[in-house]
Amino acid sequence: MSSLLQSLITELRRGTLTLAVLSQLRQPQYGYSLVQSLEASGVVIEQSTLYPLLRRLEKQELVTSSWDTSEARPRKYYELSAFGQETFQQLKAEWLKSSQELQHLLQGEDDK
Repeated sequence: MSSLLQSLITELRRGTLTLAVLSQLRQPQYGYSLVQSLEASGVVIEQSTLYPLLRRLEKQELVTSSWDTSEARPRKYYELSAFGQETFQQLKAEWLKSSQELQHLLQGEDDK
């Protein structure tokens, strides 16, 4: 795979990863459980990508976090804020609209 193609794929995935992560934070999740739930759906994300993304989403007030220290190993749980839930719904609607438009365009390519 060429470096240009790899770069374009990375660029394409960047926005979709944000939407994928937001979709999984309607219930509280810690980092590793989030990686597992995403991978179970076919979305591969490295922890080195996930944690900076979670910090950015928290800074943008889309996600809140809290520590659970009830077990031997403390875990930081992340969950959508009310603003995050609203934003997720808007992003989801935009994604579905864009996906339909792209699907239409790409199907048209098959006819040429």
